[in-house]
Order: sequence, then C-alpha cells, then structure tokens
Amino acid sequence: MTNALPRIGLFWTLTLALACGKDDATATNTTADATTTNTTGSGTTTSPTTSPTTSETSDTGASTSPTDGVASSSTGGECVTGFICLPDLGEEEVVECNVFEQDCKEGEKCVAWGMGGGSAWNATRCTPVTGDGQPGDDCSAPEGGLAGVDDCGAGSFCWDVFDNKGVCVALCTGTLDAPMCNAESTCLISNDGVLNLCLPSCDPLVQDCAGDDLCVPSGDGFLCSQDASGDGGQTNDACQGGNVCDKGLLCINTGTASSACDPNSTGCCQPYCEFPGSPCPNPDQQCVQWFAPDQFPPDDPRLAIGFCGIPQ
Repeated sequence: MTNALPRIGLFWTLTLALACGKDDATATNTTADATTTNTTGSGTTTSPTTSPTTSETSDTGASTSPTDGVASSSTGGECVTGFICLPDLGEEEVVECNVFEQDCKEGEKCVAWGMGGGSAWNATRCTPVTGDGQPGDDCSAPEGGLAGVDDCGAGSFCWDVFDNKGVCVALCTGTLDAPMCNAESTCLISNDGVLNLCLPSCDPLVQDCAGDDLCVPSGDGFLCSQDASGDGGQTNDACQGGNVCDKGLLCINTGTASSACDPNSTGCCQPYCEFPGSPCPNPDQQCVQWFAPDQFPPDDPRLAIGFCGIPQ
C-alpha cells in the first residue's frame, strides 16, 4: 500500500546534532520530493531511495565514498558552527556493512553512524558488541549518538541519546524490501536506507507516544520518533525534517500546507486532524484525508486520520 497523498512531500532524514554538553535531536538535510513507501508483513519502509550500504556525501559536503567497503574517518572532538560538537574518534578504519544482512565479523554488529563528522546518520559501520542490552533497556553511547558505539546487544541500537544515555531499540530484520518488526512496532528506514529501527506504533489522533516523542507517518501506519523541534516546530513554522514539528504536528510541503507558511521554506508544520470536518488553524485549509478512501475497509480507523492543508 502507498500513501494516498504523495504530493505532501514528507521529510524523512533524521539527524542528531551533538550540542556541546548534551545531545539534542534535530533534523536537517531533506528534500521536498514525494515520499515513496513499501509495506510488507509487519515492517514499513520510508523513502529507502538508495542501498543501506552506500553513502556518497557527508553533511559537510565532503566525499565519503568508500572503496571495497572500507573508509577512513577522522573527527576531532571540537565544536563547529558554534554549536555542534563532534565525537573524538581519531583516525580509524571503518568497515561498511548491510544493516539487514548483519554481515560483520563475529562479535560485531552493523549499525548506522555519522560518517565524516556531520550531524546525520549517513553511513553504516561494523562496531564491536560491548554489551547485552535488549530493546527497552537503558543504554550508554559513550562517544555520542552518532558514533555507532553503544552497549546494546547484537540486533539492538542505542536510540534517543541524551548526555550519552538512551534506550535500546531493535534493528529491523528481513530485507530492505520486506522489513520486519514485532507486532507492537513498525520498521522505520530513513536517511537513504542506513538508519533501520523498530519503533513503537502509535495513533496520530491520540498522540500516545511516551513522553515528548512524536507520532509520525511511516507507510500505512505511524510510529514514535524522538522530538527534534527544539524552540521551533509550532503551527506554520518552517521545517526540514521528519521529526522537527511539535507533538501533534507534521512537516509537509509548503505548497500543500497553507499560504500562511513562509513561501521560501521547503516544509511547514501543520496539525493532524480527525477527518472529516475538524477545524484547521488557517482559513485556506480543510481537514484532508490522509489515506485514500479505498485503501482500507470502510470501518478501518485509519480512514479518520487527516491533516490540515490546502485541498488539491
């Protein structure tokens, strides 16, 4: 099944900015292109436009194309652009891998990381399994949320990292085209396929994610993701990321959102609404149905999910 409204142009690069003194989640490096989804079994993929083993550029613009699956990376531990601090990893040889095949050598796992010192998960690497943390367990990421080094066990990844502490979440199993998670979670594949996580499923009209986590779209369902909105993310604010709007809002293409949005911005935060007839904040908006009416049986509750936008 595919999203009934590809013109929305969802934003699905997730990014972790390493602020000096703490890890604050933010989102950057996105486009306004329509989202492509594939759904099979219990997993869902979101915009897996490239192989999960390929990364061509870092967020800093430097080439990071590896040769024979091996790349050299150096990050200095300094703060750049006045606010991002990079983990001090030194000069090291990094072996890229496949997050679904888990093709690292014994005692290692394949995870996403921020290659080149950027602020996004943009490549994969083999990293030693140093702990046995299971999904739901507290975890430690001593070099920060982008280094790919944590004490979660094989098949798990340290997520929602703050002050080098987070929670273990399961990596998706199956394949890129047919990802799988347990019944209570949905597979999110983002950042050109390198980030692969089983995140809790949710209802965007209820906003039933834990704490400040957001309920965001993924294929024919919705899942919980960390809130990266910071001081912004309010209705009609500009946005460029899947998780940069406040709880109850989502980032959609500005042209679909409202004339109240900044026309120079790529995306704009707008609220979910209950279809049909729920009120919207801007006079040029209506509550637009999220899924095509023939996508599910007539009594499927997902057909009540809508967003505030300009009817097309």
